[in-house]
Amino acid sequence: MKVFLNGKIVDEEEARVSVFDHGLLYGDGIFEGIRVYNKCVFKLDAHLERLEYSAKAILLELPWSRAEISDAVCETCRTNGITDGYIRLVVTRGRGTLGLNPYNCSNPQLIVMAQEIQLYPKEFYTDGLKTITVPTRRNGPGSLPSTIKSLNYLNNILAKIEAVNAGYMEAVMMNDQGFVSECTADNLFIVQKGTIYTPPAYAGALLGITRQIVLDMARESDIEVVETNLTRFDLWVAEECFLTGTAAEVVPVTEIDGRKIGNGTPGPIVVGFMETYRNLVSRDGTFL
Repeated sequence: MKVFLNGKIVDEEEARVSVFDHGLLYGDGIFEGIRVYNKCVFKLDAHLERLEYSAKAILLELPWSRAEISDAVCETCRTNGITDGYIRLVVTRGRGTLGLNPYNCSNPQLIVMAQEIQLYPKEFYTDGLKTITVPTRRNGPGSLPSTIKSLNYLNNILAKIEAVNAGYMEAVMMNDQGFVSECTADNLFIVQKGTIYTPPAYAGALLGITRQIVLDMARESDIEVVETNLTRFDLWVAEECFLTGTAAEVVPVTEIDGRKIGNGTPGPIVVGFMETYRNLVSRDGTFL
């Protein structure tokens, strides 16, 4: 694999950053996960806008224009011959001291990687995903706003460990008030009596790109959408449940905490969204 690192395409073995980089030492940096479909980078501008918002929120000045970052993403995909795949775009604070002070850092690092990916097995999309709620609580917005897509993912990793140790690939995380926040890597939706419900940002949910696409698709289909606090009980009695994410796309959930969702098969609303999403990714993006 070839990696874009600070203006150059290098072999992955040569893609190195300093051990004093605050991205490594403290998780001080930001990232985006982006998809490529049929040589088309999907929703690139939306991802780069969110990257800029994350950077502004942590006072990380980006020395590159949006056009320059976009070119770096596309060049990395072309160099690796990516037709369908996943891009990881990373910006670190740069080399600093062993202290926390970010103002001692210089030269932010721009890293772009691209390769093929399949997050979930195909049967999860046809039969549905089984998941559980876990004890680890989602970081609250007063501690680390979920709207910042930072390199500090230990909170999610702890929840992922709990899920995997229990025999599941994904877990639902609650916030410190006991309300549903999101999954370890995906946003969560439920359907009840024809209305779609999803946790808001103040509950700890990331404002996901795929999440927004689903919200737009729902409103275009005249399906009511409510962003509100949800409890575990709301999940257990939901008629449908599904997850969204750049890597996951739209994946139905058919069991939570040992309880069947609906009749235990993917419901009509999520099945419709999955089909609409597949059609959308083939025609909306930045061509390589």
